[in-house]
Amino acid sequence: MAIDVLLSGFAPFDGAATNESWEAVREAVPALVERGVDAEAVELPVEFGTASERLEEAVRGLRPRLVVAVGLAAGRTAITPERVAINIRDARIPDNAGASPVDEPVVPGAPVGRFSTLPVKAMVAALAAGEVPAAVSQTAGTYVCNDVFYALQHLLATDPALEGIRGGFVHVPSADVVDSPATARALVRMVEVALSTETDVRLAGGAEH
Repeated sequence: MAIDVLLSGFAPFDGAATNESWEAVREAVPALVERGVDAEAVELPVEFGTASERLEEAVRGLRPRLVVAVGLAAGRTAITPERVAINIRDARIPDNAGASPVDEPVVPGAPVGRFSTLPVKAMVAALAAGEVPAAVSQTAGTYVCNDVFYALQHLLATDPALEGIRGGFVHVPSADVVDSPATARALVRMVEVALSTETDVRLAGGAEH
């Protein structure tokens, strides 16, 4: 089986009743299907290792052209495609299985970083054109979001059986900043841009800090 895009979101964590990433993904998938995009979604547990294993199973089973993992960044004020994942686990709070790794690699012996293969600047530019707050992010943190992002990029970069699949990660803000329907519409737009853009645009998207 091969599909156009696989989206993932996370289960609730840290005492929350919902997780905006999964709510937005659930709304984005039927909207993509209506537009003729063959899309599927998978909900990931907020657990180091287990989440990336669940995503890998879905990638191998569905063989998407594109993988967009989505997570919640509650303190942010914009939708932020991530540029780079780092090979580190350093948990400020325990995950949903109670694990609190400190200074552990995501993949032992692997490179310190892995870049997104999504056209992150083109995605941001498309959202900005629609007056949606968006920016390229230079850090996905060191919690389960980064864990999934790094494991995904490492998998796609090293497994010849998955050659040609592009992937990356998008952080979304809490619902009081951008509500789930608006976030879902933004995800749909970013997927459309990623499916139609092989080479990213050359626009300034850096940061001073």
